[in-house]
Amino acid sequence: MDFALLSRVRHFPVRHHSPRTTAVLLKWLERVKPEVVLVEGPCDATALVDVLCDAQTRPPVAILGYRTDGTPSSSLWPFAAYSPEYQALKWARANGARAEFIDIPVGVSLAVDRQVPGLGLEAEATGPDAAALEEEPVVPVTEAFARSHGYRSFEEFWEASFEAPDWSPEQFQPLLIAWAEVLNAGPRLAYHGQRDAFMARKVLEVVAGGVAPEKVAVVAGAAHIAAFLAKSVDPAEEAKLPQAGPCAVTVIPYSFPRLSEQLGYGAGNRAPHFYQKAHEANCDFRRATLEVLLDFAAHLRMRGFSASLSDVLEAYRLAVTLSDLREKSAPGLDELREATVATLCRGDATHVDGFLWKSVIGHEVGQVASRIGQNSLQAEFWREVGERRLPRTDSPETFTLRLNNPVEVGSSVFLHRLRVAGIPYATLSGTGSSRKQGGEAEAGGYAALTRVREAWQAQWTPSTDVALVEKIVLGDSLEAVTTRVLQERLTQAKTTAQAADVLLESVITGCSQTVAQALKVCDAHAATDADLPSLASAARALSGLMAYGTSRAHSDVGDEAVAALGEKTFGRALLRVRDASACAPEAVLPVLDALRTLHEVALSQPRADKEGWFVEARGLMASHAVHPATSGLATGLLYLARELPEADVALEVGRRLSAAVEPADAAAYLEGFLQVNALVLVKSRDVVKALDDFLVSVEPERFRQTLPVLRRALGALGATERRYLMENVMGVRQLKDKGRAVKAVLEEKDKATLKDLSADLGKALDDLDDLL
Repeated sequence: MDFALLSRVRHFPVRHHSPRTTAVLLKWLERVKPEVVLVEGPCDATALVDVLCDAQTRPPVAILGYRTDGTPSSSLWPFAAYSPEYQALKWARANGARAEFIDIPVGVSLAVDRQVPGLGLEAEATGPDAAALEEEPVVPVTEAFARSHGYRSFEEFWEASFEAPDWSPEQFQPLLIAWAEVLNAGPRLAYHGQRDAFMARKVLEVVAGGVAPEKVAVVAGAAHIAAFLAKSVDPAEEAKLPQAGPCAVTVIPYSFPRLSEQLGYGAGNRAPHFYQKAHEANCDFRRATLEVLLDFAAHLRMRGFSASLSDVLEAYRLAVTLSDLREKSAPGLDELREATVATLCRGDATHVDGFLWKSVIGHEVGQVASRIGQNSLQAEFWREVGERRLPRTDSPETFTLRLNNPVEVGSSVFLHRLRVAGIPYATLSGTGSSRKQGGEAEAGGYAALTRVREAWQAQWTPSTDVALVEKIVLGDSLEAVTTRVLQERLTQAKTTAQAADVLLESVITGCSQTVAQALKVCDAHAATDADLPSLASAARALSGLMAYGTSRAHSDVGDEAVAALGEKTFGRALLRVRDASACAPEAVLPVLDALRTLHEVALSQPRADKEGWFVEARGLMASHAVHPATSGLATGLLYLARELPEADVALEVGRRLSAAVEPADAAAYLEGFLQVNALVLVKSRDVVKALDDFLVSVEPERFRQTLPVLRRALGALGATERRYLMENVMGVRQLKDKGRAVKAVLEEKDKATLKDLSADLGKALDDLDDLL
């Protein structure tokens, strides 16, 4: 490598997202007036320079590189308006100079294994996958250096030492290179040395093409420039780069909130909007500080707080005073925050953390020139968002859809397609009719089928466009992509329940092609599925389609095919009830859920075999071969369905809780029995009498062994159920006169007074105290 020739090339070291670096760079370019400007960035993105410099393009934007072989992998190279690389490209276009990227291609960048142990303490700011922070964190060295010089953080040090002072190019270049040399002296990943070699070769190729070295300007990360000037580049390192994989490159919008998430990677990221103001003010940080304080005051007044112009001026004076005391050239973010808390917020930092600081970060979303074009998924997404008036900003917004008209049902289908396809944009935050948190509501499946309203929270982020670009390999429309995803899930389905879940999602997302396939797979699995919970779940799904499917688009298979399969699946589930209920204690909970599901389907779906279910439930109630909890549940379900008179219920409960039955089995029966509707059951005097007789008859040692199950069975009783239970206990024990006093005491929650009423009453309470 000809280092003598390389050293004759004009070099300018930069830091990403740095207004001061940009300002100094532009002065330097005006002085040097190069014919070729070489910028650090993927060399196969050079064709996009025209798009980046187009008048319609408005930063923040990002170069997106992504794999085209179906593997989800991508890298981002983001630019703000004050990114020096972006301004270097703009200068070249405005001054007739040739502009090119010179870093490794996207395909190579995506193929690099960055999970290498050790710290890469490089000071550069740009390069492949900036959004993913491919460079190892520089925090250990930089933080220690900043604190050793009296600063509280590296960001404060950089701001005070590099951003605020009015540097000339002659001062700034050696200062930044010296800083990079300090960091390069420590451990550095071999990958960055390989990039050094690649970029150095690209620079020399331009010179070899006939351009005088003095007319070539290289704008790259300070660490790379320092390596060039120190002649420490090893040409052999380039051969160690991996082979490029299949990929493509485009430009997408980016946003200030995403830039702020890059804290620790380069300078100026922690408050993109503040630095944008500084850039627009030609790096006058005092003016930027005043403008932000005016914004703060406006935000406070909008929320009903007092914030006058005199308050703003006082805050500004305090920020300037703090910067003078700290020997800074101008106020920075730390002085801005402290002055805001002390004056505008009267010493309370809550408002700064709650909503003011968001305006320092900013909400701006960039725009890409129309000439770049959008793939079909991006075009469909933005068309749907616009026509349906859905949120377009990089900040969360909530809205409600009422699923009683085709327009809002269509919006729901669109949002569910994005959810199933894995495109980050909207999340279900509730049903729109309650205050439950979104995490409590099932986003899709049966729950989505039965809703009449949906509450969503939507937020566009750059990840949305990244996903839309990556998913193009699965189809050219959102319906096609969703269909492909559901078909893959259907192929992987091993049970009837899993196939039924895909069926429901197909209906929710309007993917009619998958509906027909899912019905066939459900039928095939149900024929051999011996798992009762799986069959019950599938029966509920099919029953839901029969009952609620009219709110969604019908598939070509028709409602009759769904109904026929629903009947068949329910019948197959009934055949598995007895065997599944003869299970071990650790397996009984899903069986109990399945039995309740079958009961709900039998009562709500006219085409279900209700009589067949009642026959199986009676069989469970009478059987001693099944788990006692399933017998108890079946008894309660039959009682609630009015298939079992109260006298028969009391007789059955008495039989199951008799002294002849093992206490553990009796307690398990009681647990299943009370799962159904505890209020109805504990109001029955005969049922309570059987329970009371059982508790009194259990020997102390057996009682202690049975207590965990009894606690679980009775622990779920609420205050109303407990009151009815206690009143019936009083009635059973013929303590009616004292029952009125009991009620008053219960309302006062004074157990001590209750125990003093009588020895008999105390004994009754003692019997239940451990259980309640």
